[in-house]
Amino acid sequence: MKKIWQYKVMAAFCLISFTLSAQVDSSWSQKPVLNISGFADIFYVYDFNEPQGTGRQPFLFNHNRHNEFNLNLGLIKFDLQHTKYRAGFALQTGTYANDNYAAEPGLLKNIFEANIGIALNKENNLWLDAGILPSHIGFESAISMDNMTLTRSLLAENSPYFLTGAKLTYQPNDQWQIAALITNGWQRIQRLEGNSMQSFGTQVNFSPTEKVRLNWSTFIGTDDPDTTRRLRYFNNLYGQFQVTDKFGLIAGFDLGAQQSTKNSSTYDFWYSPVIIGQYTINQTWKTAVRVESYQDETGIITTTATGNALQTTAYSLNLDYAPTPNIICRLEGRLLNNRENIFETPTAPTNNNFFIAASMAIRFSETVGTGALSGME
Repeated sequence: MKKIWQYKVMAAFCLISFTLSAQVDSSWSQKPVLNISGFADIFYVYDFNEPQGTGRQPFLFNHNRHNEFNLNLGLIKFDLQHTKYRAGFALQTGTYANDNYAAEPGLLKNIFEANIGIALNKENNLWLDAGILPSHIGFESAISMDNMTLTRSLLAENSPYFLTGAKLTYQPNDQWQIAALITNGWQRIQRLEGNSMQSFGTQVNFSPTEKVRLNWSTFIGTDDPDTTRRLRYFNNLYGQFQVTDKFGLIAGFDLGAQQSTKNSSTYDFWYSPVIIGQYTINQTWKTAVRVESYQDETGIITTTATGNALQTTAYSLNLDYAPTPNIICRLEGRLLNNRENIFETPTAPTNNNFFIAASMAIRFSETVGTGALSGME
C-alpha cells in the first residue's frame, strides 16, 4: 500500500506539470539568459587540541582540517534563466565535497547542483524543479560568503545541504512562499541501497517586511534500508531580522525524532538552538557572535571520535574584511564544550575544543546573452 501511495504522489507531480504547462503563451519563444559564476574558499585552521591527523571532527564538514592550507570549496556554476523555465548545473571540488559527499559513488561527489525547473502557470509563480537541489532546510549554505559566520553552525553541518528529487514551489505574493518536496532521502544523490521508500519535505517562508524573514521547513522519511527502517521526523525553524541598518540577527531551532527501532512506538530525539548576531562596523568590516547548542544524546545524526554523544555548547567570534563585494577575508575563533570527552588530543580525549579558522574567498559572475526575465520569482 505504501508503494501505491508513493506512485500516486509522483503521478500527481507529473500530472500538474503536464496539465498546467500546456497553457502555452508567446513568452516561451523569448531567449533565455545564461549566467556563469565561480567561487573559491581557501582556508587554514589551527586546532589547539593538536589532533594527530589533519582531519578534525567527524560531525563537521566545512573547514575541517588541522594545521594545513586547503580548498574548502571551489565550484563553477551555470545558470539558465527564462520567464518559463530555468536550469542550474555546478561542479565542485575541495574538502567540503570530499567530506560531505563521502557516501556518493564516483563522480557524483563532484556535482554541487544539477536541476531543471518549469513554470506551471501564466503568472509564473508556480514552479516545478527536479534534480539535485539546494536543501530547503536551514539558513546557511555551503558557500561561506553567504553566511554571517565563517564556519557553519552545528545544526547546519548536521542537516541536509542538498536533496535530490522534485520540488513544487508556489509564491502567491512577495510575502509568502510555500513548497513541497519528494526526495531520495536525507541528503542523498543516489538513494540508499535497500531503501524503497521516498522521503518528503515541506517549507513555509513568510516575509512580512524586507527586514524580517520567518521559515519553517520539515523532513519526513528514512535514512535506513527497508530491513531496519526507522522513520525520521524533522523540523527546522528560524527567523532572520535586520534590527537596524548595522545589526542583523538570526535565531534558529532544529528538532528531530526518529524511531528507536523498526516499527517502534518509542523515539529518540535531537535538538539544536542557535543565535547569531552580526554588526556592520563600516563598508569593509563586519563582526559576528554565535552561541549554539547541539544535543544528540543517542547519536542519531552525529558520530564522534570516541563514540560518546555529541552534547555540545559552542561559542564563536568572527571578524570579516571585504574590500569589494567579490572578495572576503575572514577570521574566526570557536570554542566547543561537550558533556563527555570526545575531542582528540595527543594524550587523551577531552571535552573542550578551541580552534582558530582563517579564510580568503572570492567569487565572480558573468552574464552571457540577453532575454526577458520579467515574472521570475
